[in-house]
Amino acid sequence: MAPKVKPPEIGPFVFPAILAFFGLWCLYDGWFTTDPNMQEHLLFNRIAGGLLVPWAVIDFIRTRKREKIAAEKEEKSESNSADDTAEGTPDKQ
Repeated sequence: MAPKVKPPEIGPFVFPAILAFFGLWCLYDGWFTTDPNMQEHLLFNRIAGGLLVPWAVIDFIRTRKREKIAAEKEEKSESNSADDTAEGTPDKQ
């Protein structure tokens, strides 16, 4: 039987990046484009851009905080396991 292969993982900042990309795209189409065909989508793009960009910023900040907390917990657990290992061995002097 073949060993199970873990599916690929995406980074935690992919979702905020996608939100920011689509938000900036909508902002451009809603406020800065000169294409006359986009006039029928103007209100949608302005509203979508106004929602997606703040959502991306909030999600980026929330994800960054979560990643910092996870890194601190991992660092603490590694230092605790190193301390436990050092305490378990007698000193050689």
